[in-house]
Amino acid sequence: MKVKVLVQNTLKSIDILYSKTVSSIAFIPAIVALVFLFLSVFMVQFDYSESGKAIKSNSHWLTLKDASTARSIISTITGGIISLTVFSFSMVMILLNQAASQMSNRILEKLIGNRFQQIVLGFYIGTIVYALFLLSTIRDIDSGVYVPAISTYLLISFTVIDIFLFIYFLHYVTQSVKYETIIHKIFNDTQKSLERNCTTRDVKEPSLQQLSGTVLNASKSGIYQGFMEKPLLALCSRENLVIRIEWPSGTMIIKNTPFLSVLNKNEVSKDLQEEIIGFINIHGGQNIDTNYYYGFRQLMEVAVKALSPGINDPGTAILSLQALGHLLKIRSEHYPQHEILDQDKEARILVKERTLEEIFADCIYPIWDYGKHDRLVTMEMHHILLLLSTNTNIPVFDKMLDKVKRSEMYQDVNLNFKGS
Repeated sequence: MKVKVLVQNTLKSIDILYSKTVSSIAFIPAIVALVFLFLSVFMVQFDYSESGKAIKSNSHWLTLKDASTARSIISTITGGIISLTVFSFSMVMILLNQAASQMSNRILEKLIGNRFQQIVLGFYIGTIVYALFLLSTIRDIDSGVYVPAISTYLLISFTVIDIFLFIYFLHYVTQSVKYETIIHKIFNDTQKSLERNCTTRDVKEPSLQQLSGTVLNASKSGIYQGFMEKPLLALCSRENLVIRIEWPSGTMIIKNTPFLSVLNKNEVSKDLQEEIIGFINIHGGQNIDTNYYYGFRQLMEVAVKALSPGINDPGTAILSLQALGHLLKIRSEHYPQHEILDQDKEARILVKERTLEEIFADCIYPIWDYGKHDRLVTMEMHHILLLLSTNTNIPVFDKMLDKVKRSEMYQDVNLNFKGS
């Protein structure tokens, strides 16, 4: 049993490390650079081969016999692409810092994880690796100076591609850090996560919610990120257990505090408890793909930051508020599963999910607290709540709408409108 728990923890650590590595800004550039390194080795070998010599003998424009000229070309390209790479990285870092200071540092993952930016930077680094390896192959041999002409001309082609990529990269980066672009990306990711996790239109609470059982404490502090569903479900079926998670995903958990309950008539052994805890994911950071609530929080934080006195940008707050209104409409029509069933259709894992009212209170009230004295935010809040109240039967929307109507700013707007 101890070995099994150790294997579980190792696999979980590997999975976390893999996720962090794949999401790193250096992952794609490193892969592309390795591809260019292998390509450079292949091209040099091809230049040595009979096929390469035949191509060069039949194509006189490919013949590059002067070693000093080849070295100069490769050295110039290497220095130029290094400068281009440094400038591109510096520009990305400056834009990331600007976005973090004016919106929220939690949206940085949206910018760092941009695959196109990583591919472009990887292409730059790959070109440098290719050029450096190629430069080392130009040497004197018994039959004279050998110059890899085909490889050198391919390097020139890569350089031309780098220049055009840089031109498009300037446009792409400046567009990707626009507030509406970032908000729209967060909205799209949250909507996809909602559609994945909220698959039913019926509100169904767990039937065993009130049963008592053996309480297990958290093994460490961190953010609860969910659990390994398939192995935990198999364990519950094998041991005839029912597990109830006491906290929703994305909750901060403190070590040695009650976390889940094992609803079982028999006493749960220590080894079995450790095996169950081994399937629970508690670590730092959050992800919208596994926790759609994190997307709601990000949009709320962007709006609150935009309404702060230092930023004072109600337009960005309104964009976030509009995205939240759309997501709340989707969440009001779709509900997450509270029970995970095994193959025999028996409830084995009971999960706790945030209600729509809790999400609304966590994400809308902070924006209202900061923006209730702003005319634009007040009117947009009224408009969104009016749409939600009209198209749904959720009491919390009506309650908040009434609160907005009774606010001083809304009353002032109505008085001015009637007076005109």
